Amino acid sequence: MSIHVRSGRTLHGIVTVPGDKSLSHRAVILGALAEGTTQVRGWLPAGDTLATLDCIQALGITVKRHDEATLMVHGQGLHGLQVPAHALDCKNAGTGLRLLAGVLAGQRFESVLDGSEQLRQRPMRRITDPLREMGAQVKDQDGRAPLHFSPATLHGITYHMPVASAQVKSCLLLAGLFADGDTTVIEPGPARDHTERMLVAMGATIQSQNSHVTVSPGAALAPLDLTIPGDMSSAAFLLVAALITNSAIQITNVGVNPTRAGIVELLTAMGADIRELNPREAAGEPVADLDVNPSSLRGTAISGDVVVRAIDEFPALMVAATQAEGETVVTDAAELRVKE
Repeated sequence: MSIHVRSGRTLHGIVTVPGDKSLSHRAVILGALAEGTTQVRGWLPAGDTLATLDCIQALGITVKRHDEATLMVHGQGLHGLQVPAHALDCKNAGTGLRLLAGVLAGQRFESVLDGSEQLRQRPMRRITDPLREMGAQVKDQDGRAPLHFSPATLHGITYHMPVASAQVKSCLLLAGLFADGDTTVIEPGPARDHTERMLVAMGATIQSQNSHVTVSPGAALAPLDLTIPGDMSSAAFLLVAALITNSAIQITNVGVNPTRAGIVELLTAMGADIRELNPREAAGEPVADLDVNPSSLRGTAISGDVVVRAIDEFPALMVAATQAEGETVVTDAAELRVKE
């Protein structure tokens, strides 16, 4: 199959994209565990993040919304969550469910995490197995949601992840906040590190060295005053649109965390002229403006660690591949089989 883009007007101008979805999930969850009020601007009001927000509110956390993208999360500390009156519905939010599983595993009350039929098809033993090693009392349904949690006392473990996964790593690090000793996750390759960065910004004791990430329990989490950068997944479509129409645009305030910016690396390898301007940080996250210039794309071979760092942007990347000169070959992308 081939796709042809008809000649037409090029794109031009300066644009922003909605806030990063991964950070929006984490800002609400970690804000709920902080001691005090976390202020969030640039929050993404999407279906997945709204589901996580509903779950946090069902756990007794007050969240005030000044507008769609501006929140105040009134955190109650690590032990301030309340018993939910019903099963927590994560809808389609796999990130929300897996991160909340880490939080709920160490609580002293019963809870249930559930979601849509689509979410119920996603594998959960990649989190429930290591959580059980930590002492969590959790039941799954043939390795899938719903997940039933009973009161438990957690202990720290050292866990070798078989596959690089930010959701699994984040789940275990969050559970480690409630454990009686250090929890270390050993990664087989790079996965998103948003959780570690935000925890460090909130005062948690996190050590990262080579492929080992360790969280120590006991430190109270300080609230944040956070402006969430633009989502690389949203920016990816504009990057590709500009490149295949021989355009020059600028996308401002984009999160360029190296564990998320694989799409930029891959497009650059295909010949794209993309430059990072005005580099800065927001709550430990690197941010920049992306300057895109007319380019000629060529096919390339894609494999290895960069696949994980670009996994959510593959739909946009494949459009670019259809307009590149030559063949693009992708390997090491088995994780796509369990993505939406």
